[in-house]
Amino acid sequence: MADFKRFVHKWVWIALIAFCIVGVIYPVIGIAALVCMLAPSIVAFFRGRMWCGNFCPRGSFNDNILFRLSRRKNIPVFMKSNWFRNLFLIILMSAFAVQLTFAWGDAARIGGVFVRMILITTVITIILGIIFNQRTWCVFCPMGTMAYYVTKIMSGLKNKYVTFEKDKCVSCRLCTKACPVGIDVLSCKDKGSVTDHNCLKCNACVEKCPKKALCVK
Repeated sequence: MADFKRFVHKWVWIALIAFCIVGVIYPVIGIAALVCMLAPSIVAFFRGRMWCGNFCPRGSFNDNILFRLSRRKNIPVFMKSNWFRNLFLIILMSAFAVQLTFAWGDAARIGGVFVRMILITTVITIILGIIFNQRTWCVFCPMGTMAYYVTKIMSGLKNKYVTFEKDKCVSCRLCTKACPVGIDVLSCKDKGSVTDHNCLKCNACVEKCPKKALCVK
């Protein structure tokens, strides 16, 4: 399963590029974006934000392409705040709903609404990814925010977390530095697992640990 996730994450960014190109020519294809809009929240019921960290085409683009252009700076704190994430969710989804209302009844126009939204948000992703961190968009992405709330609601149930083998950890902080969304992974050591609902289950911290003190259980 781990090899499959790595393979998908390495190449699924191609789907984002193909969608943007084909969607401009044939707007009706834009309706397919519903998959990536619904999947994060659906997967969150069982695996937290694993979709965002492993299967999202934009997340793949960010980690495999945008990473090479990014200044890799800290993501601004306000962008990770609940008030900003909720405000952005309301504004973007309201604008989206209004456009869908006017386009209703015409499949091509409806698809065009999806295409425009993906194009605009991808441009925002690239700009912020270059200025700050490649995953900046992911901390306030509306779909990610909804997945965050689902994860929070389901946190009392059995879920997969990045866990610590405390005896192996030497507190080098490489795990924290590796986290693409700025989670202080090391601060979770005493709890034994990274239960932050923003965790993308991307395994960046696991792979960076020189002592193999982290794993996903």
